[in-house]
Amino acid sequence: MNVVYASNDHYARHLGVSLYSLLEHNRESGELQVYILSMGLSGQTRERLSVIGKTFGRQITIIELGDLKERFSYEVNTGGFDLSILARLFVGEVLPDAAERVLYLDCDTVVLSSLKRLWETDLESYMLGAVMEPTIYPSMKEEIGLLPEDPYFNSGVLLIDMKQWRLKNAQKLLLDFYCSKSGTLFAGDQDTINGALKGQIKMLSPRYNFFTNYRYFRYGHLVRLSPVYKNVSKASFQEAKRHPVIVHYMGDERPWKQGNFNHYRRAYDHYLARTPWAGTAKEKGSRLYMIAYHLMNYGTFLCPPFRDYVSRRFGMQVINSRKGS
Repeated sequence: MNVVYASNDHYARHLGVSLYSLLEHNRESGELQVYILSMGLSGQTRERLSVIGKTFGRQITIIELGDLKERFSYEVNTGGFDLSILARLFVGEVLPDAAERVLYLDCDTVVLSSLKRLWETDLESYMLGAVMEPTIYPSMKEEIGLLPEDPYFNSGVLLIDMKQWRLKNAQKLLLDFYCSKSGTLFAGDQDTINGALKGQIKMLSPRYNFFTNYRYFRYGHLVRLSPVYKNVSKASFQEAKRHPVIVHYMGDERPWKQGNFNHYRRAYDHYLARTPWAGTAKEKGSRLYMIAYHLMNYGTFLCPPFRDYVSRRFGMQVINSRKGS
């Protein structure tokens, strides 16, 4: 199994948490190679990651990418998101040819059980596998050339057939598509992958990338937002809620923020305490905002139109402000 992360020092603590959870739940994997695409990781961070690897008898390979902007022939604007999100676009160029299949994980994920079944998923003729994100705004899908009935996928967990990736020159397809959008998209890497690789992405079970804020969404509500989500059965969605294999801390209610009420926060705290970052204080913020966000989540479950109203009222304002930053 080849697993890939991308990080700088800002996300190193979360990377450490995800890495520890990955290695603990995949002890039985005979071959497990971890690659970390680095954007200036410090010596201390590298040593800490190595310590986690040695705890499980695993080697951690760090590949330094340097300044990602230098890899683009045009200006890029990530709209307030960290530039490291674009690193996954270069996996075909920087990973060894021997890595014929890779599993990419975002740093803000925690692995809760073995990834053997995910790793062995038959991708058929698809280039990669990913989990659908039905709450994406229709205007964002339209901007990247997707029709309302087309699926939109989250890029936080990607199972990639690297043979096809290289054969079809996916990197060029991605960079050319991003350039056609003037290097400016709200979810730069994610929008680019969805737009450039349309039709080449296989749907994976939501268990393999369960967005923590989806705990408060009803299945029927998600289908109303994106009818193509009917391809995910209600039973599969409910199972993902109860027994996620990988949790992805999306939304503002993140477990490293002071005063958060994230239902899955204990998993993050559990693994943080086992890493060299144990004892790191939670990020200070507005407790009142955390309370308000949590109440909004409950409002989503009790009255789905409430969440729709909040999204329409404030969501696009946030998107437009980020795109212009």
